Amino acid sequence: MSYDRDAVPAFAPGLRLLPWESEGGKPCFLSADGAGGVLSRLADEVEAEQLCDGADVLKGAVAVLDDGKAGEHAVRLALRATTQAFGDVLRVADSRGARLPVVADGGQEDGERELRADRRAAGSVPWRDY
Repeated sequence: MSYDRDAVPAFAPGLRLLPWESEGGKPCFLSADGAGGVLSRLADEVEAEQLCDGADVLKGAVAVLDDGKAGEHAVRLALRATTQAFGDVLRVADSRGARLPVVADGGQEDGERELRADRRAAGSVPWRDY
């Protein structure tokens, strides 16, 4: 499973992005009324597992990067696991963020909102040289 933020349709009010995809690879949504039904609790548990898995993958990736003897295969496996975990964490963040209460001004300053829109439109990520 791979999460592509740009491929997920805009969240409709009252819908929760679930932490899994359909068999066809499309995002799944739940019409949540906040009552905490069975499916909502299952999604909470899956999200918690994904976040824990992400923390474990991060530790493993750091260990591979710190190992001067790690070969290309180990680095590629660590990167693949890291990208998968990062996609899961982004999905959880987007799902939870969409369920936060909206404040009158949208919760962002105008400049911050424009900067995020510019970065998303350009597809840029602020990389640093290490």
